[in-house]
Amino acid sequence: MEAKARAPGKIILSGEHAVVHGFTAVAASIDLYTYVSIRFPTPSDNHDMLKLQLKDMGLEFSWPISKIAEVLPESGSQSSSVPISCSVESSKSIAALVEEQNIPEAKIGLASGVSAFLWLYSSIQRFKPATVVVTSELPLGSGLGSSAAFSVALAAALLACTDLVSLDVNDQGWLSFGEKELELVNKWAFEGEKIIHGKPSGIDNTVSTYGNMISFRSGNLTHIRANMPLKMLITNTKVGRNTKALVAGLAERTLRHPDAMSFVFSAVDAISKELAQIIQSPTPDDLSVTEKEGKIEELMEMNQGLLQCMGVSHAAIETVLRTTLKYKLASKLTGAGGGGCVLTLLPTLLSGTVVEKVISELESCGLQCFTAGIGGKGVEISFGVPS
Repeated sequence: MEAKARAPGKIILSGEHAVVHGFTAVAASIDLYTYVSIRFPTPSDNHDMLKLQLKDMGLEFSWPISKIAEVLPESGSQSSSVPISCSVESSKSIAALVEEQNIPEAKIGLASGVSAFLWLYSSIQRFKPATVVVTSELPLGSGLGSSAAFSVALAAALLACTDLVSLDVNDQGWLSFGEKELELVNKWAFEGEKIIHGKPSGIDNTVSTYGNMISFRSGNLTHIRANMPLKMLITNTKVGRNTKALVAGLAERTLRHPDAMSFVFSAVDAISKELAQIIQSPTPDDLSVTEKEGKIEELMEMNQGLLQCMGVSHAAIETVLRTTLKYKLASKLTGAGGGGCVLTLLPTLLSGTVVEKVISELESCGLQCFTAGIGGKGVEISFGVPS
């Protein structure tokens, strides 16, 4: 049998950067996924290796199980039902295991993800040989939560192969976890995120685990149930950004202009709260959907204006804004800014021809476009016979 998990990426609908200063932000899942499948060898396979295949990168890594057991003895002594953090000692052992794989220089950024894989695998599955295959629809490092989707899908697939989770292995569709199981997946995924990012907020893995939307402020998360369909065009500027530098730059701007920036953050807070209210309010008919979409567009434009006040826009982001504005569509950056991705709301009544024209124009500028439904399901599992 093969266990396969899929976990969605995420976008910040409103409130990025302001959230760092204690104000409200709203995040949502998108129906672009990272997939992780696990297959354990049969006795006839006769291999005693742990293999990790990153299909999109054309990379494969493998380790003898005996070596993992030797350098990570603490992994075998704990219960998978209690997620624990990777110790400094284990981090060093894992770093040595990853280094042996000679990851190409151009892809060295993957090393932290491979480290997270080794920690989660050895902690949840102990020392069993297996082949783990990863594929993803999410571009890496663009603010769409690709690392969290990987951590969540990996934790879910690993846990689905233990006694801690009860799912019908004969059901051929995508299956959802129960509430307690989701909580366990989320906690393990957060441990993976800590290895990849150092000090993650936990927002990305929570959205990827539970799906739909959340509003968050000062560490408090509130789940939001969307009462209307939302579709976005997501444009990847392909401009890498340094999140730490952008956050630090904004902190300095806030010190120089405390009163002005206090008003900017308060305005963003109000936008996030109104957005959450609109999305959750009942939608009795098509007219009210159109009205709500109009309000969301205005809020997105206001939020983008405030992000420009914070100094986190970029020439490539402005290109997307100008292009979509020609078609009377509202856009805003999502995540850290300084590059990364831009969201454009695609209203329900917008014709497909217009969407095609916008995408064609953006792609002619060398940008990458995706369309995605917003606020769908979180992590899911399926079981099948390996292909």
